[in-house]
Amino acid sequence: MQDVLLAMLAGLIVGFVFAWIKLPIPAPPALPGIMGIFGIYFGYKLFQWVSTSFFG
Repeated sequence: MQDVLLAMLAGLIVGFVFAWIKLPIPAPPALPGIMGIFGIYFGYKLFQWVSTSFFG
């Protein structure tokens, strides 16, 4: 849980600094970006499950 809070804090700081110095946000559009992150995470978990279930 501490990792999640630290990641959120880092994101908030980076977003604040980018807005403060008037740079574009360093992330893809909101919903597609979030879905991409979920896709990467679930793809990783799927690989772990397949590799341990069928080849481990």
